[in-house]
Amino acid sequence: MDLRLNNKLISEYHSGSQKARVLTESWVEEHLFCPRCGNEHLRHFQNNRPVADFICPFCNNQYELKSKQGKLGAKIADGAYDTFIERITSNENPDFLFMSYSIKKMYVTDLIMIPKFFFIPDIIEKRAPLSKTARRAGWTGCNILIGQIPLQGRIDIINNGKEVGRESVIERVALSQNLSIDNLHARGWLMDILTCVNAIPTDIFSLSDMYRFEAYLFDRHPGNNNVRPKIRQQLQLLRDREVIEFLGKGKYRKIKRI
Repeated sequence: MDLRLNNKLISEYHSGSQKARVLTESWVEEHLFCPRCGNEHLRHFQNNRPVADFICPFCNNQYELKSKQGKLGAKIADGAYDTFIERITSNENPDFLFMSYSIKKMYVTDLIMIPKFFFIPDIIEKRAPLSKTARRAGWTGCNILIGQIPLQGRIDIINNGKEVGRESVIERVALSQNLSIDNLHARGWLMDILTCVNAIPTDIFSLSDMYRFEAYLFDRHPGNNNVRPKIRQQLQLLRDREVIEFLGKGKYRKIKRI
């Protein structure tokens, strides 16, 4: 995979945002395979499509690209808050590609895929509305808090300027499908419990270890007064979906496949 950006494509553009869009989107269309099926190329949708930027012509999976100069960091700015919330809570939500690039060196530095079912409203941060003197007074943007997405949903394609093997990417994407849940409320609980499991430093952990997150989970779900039963329920779900295994006597082991 060639990680270089094609500088010749932006000679006629003056806006920094236009240059960034042309550079990154043309790179994806020319060089990126479909992370779901492995097809050699993605096809670009016509401009201003409200749902996605790219589609795989083989499996028809859709992707939206978000790019940022420099490091990705824990959050990335996006457009209107209400529009984005509506998008990720609909049946038309695409998978997302998050790219960082160096405009000075003209190459892609990082690229991750986040499957659509890892998105919940809680990871979308509402920014302050634009001031009354702004051209779009009252407009409210958002930030995507990608640092709050569980590790199982952040699938590296390019990491620090190095390509990850295609078969490894496709395998991780396929395995992540075990965590797919359509219901947003249930998805929120599963993502939060998975985050807690990931925060435990050892591969083998206990139910008591999970109960230490009770206050955190109550803050995340203030309407639920039965957090401990919910923890046990979600651990069983993670077991059924082969993310952890139950060892007996309140002990669990993380399965390292994804």
